[in-house]
Amino acid sequence: MKQQANLIRAGQVIEHNGRRWSVLKQQILTPGKGGAFIQVEMRDIKTGNKSNERWRTADTVERLITEDRDYIYSYMDGDNIVLMDPETFEQTMLPKDILGDQLPFLKDNMEVGIKLVEGDPVGATIPSQVTLEVAEADPVVKGQTASSSYKPAKLSNGVKVMVPPFVAAGERIVVRTDDASYVERAKD
Repeated sequence: MKQQANLIRAGQVIEHNGRRWSVLKQQILTPGKGGAFIQVEMRDIKTGNKSNERWRTADTVERLITEDRDYIYSYMDGDNIVLMDPETFEQTMLPKDILGDQLPFLKDNMEVGIKLVEGDPVGATIPSQVTLEVAEADPVVKGQTASSSYKPAKLSNGVKVMVPPFVAAGERIVVRTDDASYVERAKD
């Protein structure tokens, strides 16, 4: 489906130069002289290579229709993630690099949203926040204030996070999956 370039949004899948691209970021720029244009950062779905493109806002691009399906994470099998369809109980394999930096936050029985284009997976999303246990945390240094200082901590999944001084090893905390940042103590 053709659409104007100024309607491109992050998360969409477009076809450009005979390849499928997943849009990561977009920004409309208006220079002091001349017409506005859109700067798009995108990733090639097959190779994983990133590219930046510029289009005039009046240009048209081919947007591919995606189908969103929810699966349940089962286990890792080498370089693949094995997912189960909750309706048919069929298993599907997905390359683990499709999750990128969010891969360490994958937990058993977690719901994973998959974007499909003509049956091929082009993207995956996991919940924006997860609850994990702090495996290691540095001791509190006297004189530090809770509002301005953070200390390093290692989570049960091996990810390093900066946490407030009051968080100790063994506590459960809520962490954002997109940037591995501390949100709050777990309420359970």
